[in-house]
Amino acid sequence: MKAHDGMYIDGGWRPSAGTDTIEVVNPADEQVIGVVPAGTAEDVDAAVRAARAAFPGWAATPPAERAARLTALRDALADRRDEIAVTVTAELGAPLGFAQAVHADLPIAVAGSYAVLAASHAFEEKVGNSTVLHEPVGVVGAITPWNYPLHQIVAKVGPALAAGCTVVLKPAEDTPLVAQLFAEAVHEAGLPAGVFNLVTGLGPVAGQALAGHEDVDLVSFTGSTAVGKRIGATAGAAVKRVALELGGKSANVILPSADLARAVKVGVANVFSNSGQTCSAWTRMLVDAARYDEAVELAAEAAAKYVPGDPHDGVSRLGPVVNAKQRDRVRGYIERGAAEGARIVVGGPDVPEGRESGYYVRPTVFADVTPEMTIAQEEIFGPVIVILKYEDEEDALRIANGTVYGLAGAVWSDDEDEAVAFARRLDTGQVDINGGRFNPLAPFGGYKQSGVGRELGAHGLAEYLQTKSLQF
Repeated sequence: MKAHDGMYIDGGWRPSAGTDTIEVVNPADEQVIGVVPAGTAEDVDAAVRAARAAFPGWAATPPAERAARLTALRDALADRRDEIAVTVTAELGAPLGFAQAVHADLPIAVAGSYAVLAASHAFEEKVGNSTVLHEPVGVVGAITPWNYPLHQIVAKVGPALAAGCTVVLKPAEDTPLVAQLFAEAVHEAGLPAGVFNLVTGLGPVAGQALAGHEDVDLVSFTGSTAVGKRIGATAGAAVKRVALELGGKSANVILPSADLARAVKVGVANVFSNSGQTCSAWTRMLVDAARYDEAVELAAEAAAKYVPGDPHDGVSRLGPVVNAKQRDRVRGYIERGAAEGARIVVGGPDVPEGRESGYYVRPTVFADVTPEMTIAQEEIFGPVIVILKYEDEEDALRIANGTVYGLAGAVWSDDEDEAVAFARRLDTGQVDINGGRFNPLAPFGGYKQSGVGRELGAHGLAEYLQTKSLQF
């Protein structure tokens, strides 16, 4: 495993101002696979100063030239596609096939989409007797999570660069190695010094220093709702813009006319991908009372095919969770669900057979779940599905909307108009109809406590722009 022993600041690698380091651990076998610097507030300050100095020149760079640099970045990432996948498998535990298709290919595609948008977006428009300018907001502090480490980097850095902003990135401490690969790709793509900067480190130190830095104009954060609230409060005190993509407890609503077998199978796959570590996963399956028992049986059959295994073998569909803390958190939720009266149909809190080392969790399906139970209200972030019963559509809507979250969801029906009508009433930012494919150009983000702002496509670009009007 290749790793740099410094930070990427002002166009080159430099040592940290401190001496502390962070060990990167393979969650499949608990072995250390890399060491990166634990960045300090001084490192963050140096990176922000470099970004501030580079901002005027990058903001003034013609959009076509910014697009060319983003195209070069996409190509540099594509050249590293296999290395990206192997790295994410090693530091996150994602099965290799999933890492190739999602953790590598998706961010490459998103980087390409922002190259196109940089060249085609209308940064000026006429409104009556006014010319409206859409200008870069300034220096962006990007704080990214471990669950989709490269995708979330590209989903923030891509639109920021397309808009003309400069960036300081603080990646998650569990998955910093792929961020270093990204910095290598940035360097190869020929971006001017200071336009992109990388500081590895711990959230309470480097992350807090970045979010609170007086010369950062916008903080873009993806992670837990609890941390998002703290970042929002810090930014609010400085009247600083934020973009927050936070937690979710998304509902998979299977209406009575739906193809139940398909809806359940796809729903189980949706939750168990990435070991359940997906904020938009449909973790609550809602089924009408008449077909509830059949749905539980189908979910148990589907879940039985997900056997925890070595993510490096190219065959396993379910790897470990990211670290020991996350493993213990998920097992704790499983124990609490059983204690509150939910029925474990598949799985449970015990160590999976043959997986005494590594941070593995049994894929678990709960039945007899009621809406007020903890496992139906709180984000578990592991391979756990809860199945709830509803009496009619109004009851389904009440249950689906009955959490503090509103990030994603799904609706199934053999009548597409019926599904769309139901989806329009859901308090959530994105809804898949009958298994609709993920669209990397569509806006992604949440209602309620699932966040503020949007990522991806033109709506994601707009987060990094501010508006000025000239009257004639």
